[in-house]
Amino acid sequence: MNDLRIEKVAIESLTLDPTNARKHDTKNLNAIASSLEKFGLRTPIVVTPDSIVVAGNGRLEAAKSLGWTEITIARTPVGWTWDQIKAFAIADNRTAELAEWDDKILAEQLLELDANGWELAEIGFDNLEPSMEEDDNTAPLEFQTKYEIVVECIDEIQQRTLLDQFNDQGLKVRATVL
Repeated sequence: MNDLRIEKVAIESLTLDPTNARKHDTKNLNAIASSLEKFGLRTPIVVTPDSIVVAGNGRLEAAKSLGWTEITIARTPVGWTWDQIKAFAIADNRTAELAEWDDKILAEQLLELDANGWELAEIGFDNLEPSMEEDDNTAPLEFQTKYEIVVECIDEIQQRTLLDQFNDQGLKVRATVL
């Protein structure tokens, strides 16, 4: 029942889970794609016996965006019920969320990677800035999170108007076109 067999299959043979509760935005998919480019796929995508993705929907989407035609998978046991499959999919996503970072170790590692030329945004850390408490050299290195909001405008005129309004309010803003 717990046998694990790894296979390489055509990406086109797989179906994204239409009931996947985990959503992947562009930033997340870009970080996954960057990881796949740099490191390859180190954890197989988990699929049902009929090739519906249970764990790894984001990895599959990112692999498709990179033009991959094959991907490594592991299938759920044939005897699993749909409830077992759903529970596994939720647990696969949730258990990672329940872990916490050791902020000091993370900060040290990110600073080291940054100093060695790594682009931290490519591994999902573009909204963090390292800072040290100045009055205590033994204080742990902490990260200050930046909060962003994305506003979709109907045209360039509305975008310019909102940029001007936000600038007048003293907010740090930038315009992007997607």
